[in-house]
Amino acid sequence: MSIAPVSSNGLAADAKSLNALKLQAGQSTPASIKEAAKQLESLFMRELIKSMREATQKSGMLDGPQGDLGADLLDQQLAVQMSGKPGGLSAAIERQLSLQMGAAPSATPGATAKPPAAPTTMLPAAAASLSQSGFVQRMGAVAAKVEQSSGIPAGFMIGQAGHESAWGQREIRLPDGSSSFNVFGIKAGAGWNGKVAEVSTTEYVNGQAQKTVARFRAYDSYEASFQDYAKLINNSPRYAQAKQQTGSVTAYASGLQRAGYATDPSYAAKLSQAINSTLRLQRAQA
Repeated sequence: MSIAPVSSNGLAADAKSLNALKLQAGQSTPASIKEAAKQLESLFMRELIKSMREATQKSGMLDGPQGDLGADLLDQQLAVQMSGKPGGLSAAIERQLSLQMGAAPSATPGATAKPPAAPTTMLPAAAASLSQSGFVQRMGAVAAKVEQSSGIPAGFMIGQAGHESAWGQREIRLPDGSSSFNVFGIKAGAGWNGKVAEVSTTEYVNGQAQKTVARFRAYDSYEASFQDYAKLINNSPRYAQAKQQTGSVTAYASGLQRAGYATDPSYAAKLSQAINSTLRLQRAQA
């Protein structure tokens, strides 16, 4: 029985399409496996984009059912467009499917043949985004060094820096476009004598999101940013309770929210998710 292929221009997001995709991959032909791999990558990329969007503060302008639907459709289109690229995740999935089904992986024109990769279990567990993984790895040495002098767990600091900077994708910039290295979103108050970056940000007033221009501290390196964050948490009386809660992700995040680190009413939940994602990635990268 022939099975109509799932279109590569769409995304196998509903049950009917997913079943067709399973049957298609089961044909064990190079073409069907290649298409199945591309669709699986699309599904992964859609969840990746959705996760990043949920971890990003909303502006409040397009919040609501219509805005959520539009964002979901945009995520789907972006996932399709980002999938199937040379050297992407679909190539690894294709090799794995070919190994499991005993089919030879389809060759890329002009590419040198390579032996199939060894079986792996990492693909089903790849829940964290590629940007998260890269950020955690990039900040690992700096955070570990600051942990030694401050006592604040490296994973807690990286998770909060990742949440505040959208995993390095939304860093605060100076007027010339260079990085301020401020990955914790620490504002420049009256007692700050260093460099300053003025940017538009979202603040919550009585639970309502509002856009405003704020002054943020700027540093010469990521290490200086981590050191300043640790100094703030350890030396400011308002964070004394949170500092005593580093044995629990939830308690630490809740303590920071109660102390007024951010105005987002959902800050503790979002921060807990970011820290837990960081801790999982640290274990995987160890």
